Amino acid sequence: MAEDGGARGNWKAEPVEGPLDGTVGWGSDVPAQMLRRLGIDYIALTPGASYRGFHDSLVNHLGNDRPEMLLCLHEEHAVAIAHGYAKVTGTAMAVALHSNVGLLHASMAMFNAWGDRAPMLILGATGPVDAAQRRPWIDWLHTTLDQGALTRHFTKWDDQPGSPQACIEAMARGWKLTNSGPSAPVYINLDAGWQEAPVEGDLVWPAPDRHAPPAPPQPDAGLIEAAARLLDGAKAPVILFGRGARTDTEMAARVALAERTGAAMLSDLKAGTMVPGDHPNHAGPPINKLSAPAREVLARADVILSLGWIDPGGILKQAFGDGPVTAQVIHASDDAHLHRGWGQEHFGLPPVDIEFLCPADPVAKALLAALPGPAKPAPALPPAPAPAPAAGDALTMRDVAAALKAETGESPVTFPALSRSWPHDLWPQQTPLDFLGKDGGGGIGSGPGLAVGAALALKDTGRFVVATLGDGDTLMGITALWTAAKYRLPVLIIVGNNRSYFNDELHQEAVARRRGRNEANAWVGQRLDDPAPDIATLARGQGVDATGPVRTREELTAAMADALAALREGRPYLVDVWIDPRQGREQAVRRATKGG
Repeated sequence: MAEDGGARGNWKAEPVEGPLDGTVGWGSDVPAQMLRRLGIDYIALTPGASYRGFHDSLVNHLGNDRPEMLLCLHEEHAVAIAHGYAKVTGTAMAVALHSNVGLLHASMAMFNAWGDRAPMLILGATGPVDAAQRRPWIDWLHTTLDQGALTRHFTKWDDQPGSPQACIEAMARGWKLTNSGPSAPVYINLDAGWQEAPVEGDLVWPAPDRHAPPAPPQPDAGLIEAAARLLDGAKAPVILFGRGARTDTEMAARVALAERTGAAMLSDLKAGTMVPGDHPNHAGPPINKLSAPAREVLARADVILSLGWIDPGGILKQAFGDGPVTAQVIHASDDAHLHRGWGQEHFGLPPVDIEFLCPADPVAKALLAALPGPAKPAPALPPAPAPAPAAGDALTMRDVAAALKAETGESPVTFPALSRSWPHDLWPQQTPLDFLGKDGGGGIGSGPGLAVGAALALKDTGRFVVATLGDGDTLMGITALWTAAKYRLPVLIIVGNNRSYFNDELHQEAVARRRGRNEANAWVGQRLDDPAPDIATLARGQGVDATGPVRTREELTAAMADALAALREGRPYLVDVWIDPRQGREQAVRRATKGG
């Protein structure tokens, strides 16, 4: 994480009464001990009988400390919180899921974490594998012989150890794998039978440093030399900045490489802030899909360097169409190690002239070392499109950004989520923790949990944590806010509420247009209105203070003042802002027509 990033801070666990039993006497004491020995501070969970032994060990053996349990109202939120925490820290926290039903609940959030390459140590549980130990009905229903198969296509590794002794090795291996690149969740399933049985025989505890994640592989020196020659001789180089470490040191190396080569810089919103979006070399604001400035610099590029770009084949196809890619392409990523074929997150196959099958950051540093000399002049960049003027008096996300900026001033702000219509020109991303990127899976409902996880990681760091979400995303995940209220995690949720699944309205409009049908019916089956859900009331029901619906600029100013006062006091807050879905509508329609 960034050098000024999150830490455990002044956290105080829920108190545990009475004496603790420090003896490792029961099977479930072993995974609890391993969490502490691995240095894991938190485990997010929704309770379940399949791991009642493990729960007892966390409380009466460890005292609910190192790790502390974070109680959640839904398993999907537990995983999303761990995902948001990993986005900030770059390391895994733990999650506990109850049986097959809890794993099924959590599977969407696990898919997001997989798509985002986020580390996470997930402990599942099953009813006793030994049928003779099962209670009637419920233990049979909640026992799965290959429970990991439910999510194996989107976890990095899974195991079902048959004893406490085997669990020690499984957890050491899982911790090493999930925190090694490319990162992704791992799943370890604990049999309720051995959890609740006495420990037999001697236990051998591993030294954590002997099972630490290895250093990332370094790029081939010969390929670095060849790539450096290409970049040094390029007339119009472009660097695509995708996945990388969220640290000040790594960001400085990326920026220095662009300056040394005189390259135009492009950023991907899916990856978050990897380089400053307002740097003189940056072509337009960060993109989710190809923008006009990005298309122009790519079309004239003679060398394109992809540093962890998430979909290089896709952006090259958008820029060059079905014709040949005229630029020389250099690509650095270790993502291919997780490509399997069940999912298609390998994306389109890009044409590559020099490829590094390793993380992007070591490549950037090696190229920088291979290119000594002064910085080259910044490239001439196409102008960024002017923001569309507001139509009428309805609020927009531009109004939200202005009101928020007036309250936060120069204080650092971390955005764990940003709405599509966020005005990046008004609020550029400049440091590694300014924006944490997308959810990875392209679903809906993850935003509140991700925001709470980021707030957990950034508690007591002096950074405001603010997530701008849509109403659909908020409504699906709103009970994640209860965890923020319970543990006093200061996070601000700003809902850009257009009372619709509006992105789908645009898709329906585009389909009707192509078919020569009535576009005016696009809203049918999409509008969240008549009645509009009262999101502020729902938030207050979770113990989170809230304002809304906010309809005017005067109300927005007052709401932001109240919200920032709550954050300064260490409390979560929600502001429900009613925005006009027609703002930026023409641009959004064009995006939907192209399949966005």
